[in-house]
Amino acid sequence: MQRIITGVVAGAVFLGLAIVGGTPFQILVGLLTIIAMSELFKMRKIEILSFEGILAIFAALSLAMPTTQYFPKLGMDSHFTLFTLCLFIMMGIMVFTKGKYSFEDLGFPFLSAFYVGMGFQNLLAAQQSSLFILFLALFIVWATDSGAYFIGKKIGKTKLIPSVSPNKTVEGSLGGIVSAIVVAVLMVFLYPNKAPDINIFKLIVLVAVFSVVGQLGDLVESSLKRHFGVKDSGNILPGHGGILDRFDSLIFVFPIMHLLGLF
Repeated sequence: MQRIITGVVAGAVFLGLAIVGGTPFQILVGLLTIIAMSELFKMRKIEILSFEGILAIFAALSLAMPTTQYFPKLGMDSHFTLFTLCLFIMMGIMVFTKGKYSFEDLGFPFLSAFYVGMGFQNLLAAQQSSLFILFLALFIVWATDSGAYFIGKKIGKTKLIPSVSPNKTVEGSLGGIVSAIVVAVLMVFLYPNKAPDINIFKLIVLVAVFSVVGQLGDLVESSLKRHFGVKDSGNILPGHGGILDRFDSLIFVFPIMHLLGLF
């Protein structure tokens, strides 16, 4: 019941603000970025309010938020200009720490910032481009998760990657792909005027790719949690875990959708 209530409330807030768009949705994306970064730092047992934590949050926000809108004089590449500035500041500080903070130590905070920032940047770009594409990504991921769970539970026998996620099966993974394709085709059938102008065969191939990429994103986060010895990335969503637990697949799916030209 707790899981259902949390899912309904959180889903309603997210979808409602996505439909409203503009500044309210940008604020939500900014908050999600900050929380996701804090979850990664907590897993790594690094204080988020440390100097590298604060700089990494600014780096992630510089990628996630529409910085060109806020700093037009920086040009179209303002995202990476600000990200690079944060990185160079941290590299400069490294010089004065007398070996206590090394070049290798920069890897975790700024790789985390890139991972989280690029994911949420593309989520925001999808919402600004087309609500249909945003909802398509959400329903592909949700259908993949549901299909993989129910089909895997029913007929799953062959373990997918047991060292990373012991409960996932090959049968479940394939069931998730089929479920995502069915849901996506139904969405295009019901809303043909809002759907991207692609033929049904290409749509099926793309949805299959997005479903696989979403599952990879989920496995990446499972691998991170296993590495750091935690069950969930956080506990902000009762019954669901943390923000990364809910957005791990989408963080991977949105950039690939952008790469393949859907927005």
